[in-house]
Amino acid sequence: MPRQARLDAPGTLHHVMIRGIEGANIFWDEKDRERFLSRVGEIGKATGTRILAWALMDNHVHLLLFSGSSGLPRFMRRLLTGYALWFNRRHQRSGHLFQNRYKSIVCEEDQYLLELVRYIHLNPLRSQVVGSLEELDRYRWSGHGALIGKVRHDCQERQYVLNQFGREERQSIRAYRKFIEEGKGLGRCPELVGGGLVRSLGGWSKVLSLRSRGEEVEHDSRILGSGDFVQEVMRDAEETIARQVRKMRTKSIEQIIERICEESGVSEMEIKSGSQRRRVSKVRAEIACYLSRELGIPMAEIARGLGVGASAVAMAIKRNNS
Repeated sequence: MPRQARLDAPGTLHHVMIRGIEGANIFWDEKDRERFLSRVGEIGKATGTRILAWALMDNHVHLLLFSGSSGLPRFMRRLLTGYALWFNRRHQRSGHLFQNRYKSIVCEEDQYLLELVRYIHLNPLRSQVVGSLEELDRYRWSGHGALIGKVRHDCQERQYVLNQFGREERQSIRAYRKFIEEGKGLGRCPELVGGGLVRSLGGWSKVLSLRSRGEEVEHDSRILGSGDFVQEVMRDAEETIARQVRKMRTKSIEQIIERICEESGVSEMEIKSGSQRRRVSKVRAEIACYLSRELGIPMAEIARGLGVGASAVAMAIKRNNS
């Protein structure tokens, strides 16, 4: 089955999960962790990526972030490639460090932001890396300690999350920590590590309830959110893809015009000037036919590329095919 495309736009909230290949450790000591966080901070700043929550476990990483203007894939590519090269040099190893593809889930902020912050920051406690919430307060490899001011990590944006609990910092820290404490017994919360119908609705009971009533809800494995949110993300994704296709088409049109003009000895300027000279009209018709027949490009786009009206393109194609 082919991989699904990443869903992304600047400012999208993502829950990113990175795992070592075949479950292997990706951090062997504190220096590895320091290097990874340093790269998160440097590349985050360079790309405008905002890190809200994170946890570094031995063989996997959780990141909750808003993607920057250059998009999530560029941030992740720079982060993982650079760290893997450094790690292999340092530990005198070779080969892949990470699983082939990190997992990223687009998340509905209003509904899931705080639940994801809590889920991610409690990872070390759930995994018994630390034995208590008091230990977690001072634990260096989760964003929890940075949020409450016990640990400093420049890669993390504290204020955005704390503002969800109040405007005065000490009050918001107390409210946040209480929220974390209340989540200690929640377990692994599988609904927060992926998208899909079950996760979007909050569990199988709600899915079965809807099915018994014959109701359907939009869902997608790459999205954690309500049906309306899924529809909105997919609509935005389709628009982004359409823009990319238009850009590729424009590039293809220009390249084909350039190639055919060069082969026929007619200048691009003359082709696009609307000249009716017989030789120019013939070459223009050849270009229009090729773009329409071979690439399936609409006549309006061909007309824009050739600098003539759509009706002129239609007539040129008709003459060339007759």
